[in-house]
Amino acid sequence: MHRTLVLLVVGLTPKLLGPHTPHLQHFAARGAMRPLNTVTPAVTCTVQSTFITGLPPSGHGCVANGWYFRDLSEILFWRQSNRLVAGEKVWEAARRRDPAFTCAKLFWWYNMYADVAVSVTPRPMYPADGRKLPDVYAEPPELRDALNAKLGTFPLFQFWGPGAGIVSSEWIARSAQYVQERYAPTLTLVYLPHLDYALQKLGPSSPGIAPHLAAVDRVAGELIDGAQRRGDRVIVLSEYGITDVSGAVFPNRALREAGLLRVRVEQGREHLDAGASRAFAVCDHQLAHVYVRDAGDVASVKSLLERLPGVERVLDQEGKRAIGLDHPRSGELVLISRADRWFAYYHWLDDARAMDYARTVEIHRKPGYDPVELFIDPSIRWPKLAIGLRLAKRKLGQRTLMDVIPLDASLVRGSHGRITDDPAAGPLVMSSEPALLPGEAVAASEVKDLMLAHLFL
Repeated sequence: MHRTLVLLVVGLTPKLLGPHTPHLQHFAARGAMRPLNTVTPAVTCTVQSTFITGLPPSGHGCVANGWYFRDLSEILFWRQSNRLVAGEKVWEAARRRDPAFTCAKLFWWYNMYADVAVSVTPRPMYPADGRKLPDVYAEPPELRDALNAKLGTFPLFQFWGPGAGIVSSEWIARSAQYVQERYAPTLTLVYLPHLDYALQKLGPSSPGIAPHLAAVDRVAGELIDGAQRRGDRVIVLSEYGITDVSGAVFPNRALREAGLLRVRVEQGREHLDAGASRAFAVCDHQLAHVYVRDAGDVASVKSLLERLPGVERVLDQEGKRAIGLDHPRSGELVLISRADRWFAYYHWLDDARAMDYARTVEIHRKPGYDPVELFIDPSIRWPKLAIGLRLAKRKLGQRTLMDVIPLDASLVRGSHGRITDDPAAGPLVMSSEPALLPGEAVAASEVKDLMLAHLFL
């Protein structure tokens, strides 16, 4: 077996390689690079599950970053159990070939309870007083304490939210270095998210993206150099390309105005009542799964949403089957936006009626993905003071909302989920072993076999 590092640099594309990415360019020049044909939806949980299993979404079942759990009548995003992913995983296939094989899964999604030797993933603590405390879940359990002692507490508030920055990716990289020294896994899977969030916030065409490219290139370069000094093989890949966007589409507002979506009012705030609705959309970047309760409504809902500005396609059962998205977890319909648009989950018609947590970073409660969580509300005149006062109240034991997130979807400048029109703006795969890469583009469903080839050939 050959020890192999698989480095997932989210959002990296051939178009973004250049003077600001010297380490990654050098790695590609010494090895090889190919375009990666990703799956639809091109979102984190779906693509990673295809990488790991070699299956389309219809096979592994992870049709989005979140979906409607029909038996619970609840929309749930960012679940963490690996048992949600069907199919044989790459580490299971490798262990069948050689029982001595070990895998470390570091911050790749669906991490918890994966049958690997080592895993680390964000797992905040939520005490009863309403606080959110940074933490990680680790296997073996003692690894959590070792990482906290060596690296400090995981910087959760720099991992996602308005404070997202390179600090969290640096922590992940240092944790990977520690794991490789301490456990020497045969296969190490490492996830570096920084570029993804910068691209969503700024857009890939923004001149402001340059320092973020340089930062993630530096972190990736350190991991690549360390692996190659040990004689390990290295794969660098990305899940999707991010495109510039200039506005959002609001399918839930259209469904509500048509009398199909129902809300539940609590203290003057309007919550999506999925179980009571005839139709609603679970929005996830540039795709939205539309769940329609009664089969007789599907055709009319499809017609309604096809007329919505910014919608490029509406897939019915046949359309979903054609792209490998025909799974019971999918909605009856799937919307795909235009390249310059994305889907916002908002279902209220008046911002004053939005749920209280709409203005907070609350990835598990919101009934859709919300990239606006990357921004501080520009109407807050002194944002640092506003955040400081809220933190002080929490330290004093008072419950208070960290309600500093705007409700302005136009702030988002980059999105993904739809296959990019330009392959140079799409994902890629690089390898230290040119002979192991095919001559043409690599399909996302081929990444599992590509990892096995690096391990065993």
